[in-house]
Amino acid sequence: MSFAPDKTHFGERAVRLDEKQGLVDEVFHKVADRYDVMNDLMSFGLHRVWKDILVAKVHPSAERPFAHLDVAGGTGDVAFRVARAGGPLTKVIVADINPDMLRVGAERARRRRLDDRVTFVEANAEALPLPDRRFDAYTIAFGIRNVPRIENALAEAYRVLRRGGRFLCLEFSRVDLPVLDRIYDAYSFSAIPAMGKLVAGDGAPYRYLVESIRAFPSPDLFAEMIAAAGFARVDYTRLSGGIVAIHSGWKL
Repeated sequence: MSFAPDKTHFGERAVRLDEKQGLVDEVFHKVADRYDVMNDLMSFGLHRVWKDILVAKVHPSAERPFAHLDVAGGTGDVAFRVARAGGPLTKVIVADINPDMLRVGAERARRRRLDDRVTFVEANAEALPLPDRRFDAYTIAFGIRNVPRIENALAEAYRVLRRGGRFLCLEFSRVDLPVLDRIYDAYSFSAIPAMGKLVAGDGAPYRYLVESIRAFPSPDLFAEMIAAAGFARVDYTRLSGGIVAIHSGWKL
């Protein structure tokens, strides 16, 4: 899907670049309190497995200091996994542009007694208020497709990583199994919005989330974008028949 230079996608709609962030913020404002419940329902719990695989690739040190940045991870799902996988010297910053998601995440961190190792910061992925070469690893799970200027977010990821640091992105992808692709499309566009209306009280945000998956670049194209940002040894791994993919790159 291609647009004029000042346009981007909001689901299947073309919108101005400067409009998209506000529209996305409104979506996550509506779903923040039921976001994790809906993730379980929509993915039949598979999102937990996908995130476990993502964090296994992060592989934080059990003994040495390890600084991790999780972007667009407001509710803390990935951050808590990284903190627990690492040792006591593992520190995680969660950066998210939406204060409602951060509120939910901070509450969950307190309940899990991880608030001393997981910090929540309101920040835009395109302009992180964080120093250069600060982090050993950067993750973004199911968030980069909501960024208006993906190239800017990738440039920021490269900037804040140390030499030898790893970029990891878990994102919905293109189903590559015959028959499953048709079943997945039918489920996505019919069942998920209906489920959102029942559980979260509004189906429209979930229709946007489904449409945004279709508008996201193919795995090969996204890998090229990661390489163009300066990352080396770029690759990706498809999971669950291509429903999601984990993209990887190193700052060497």
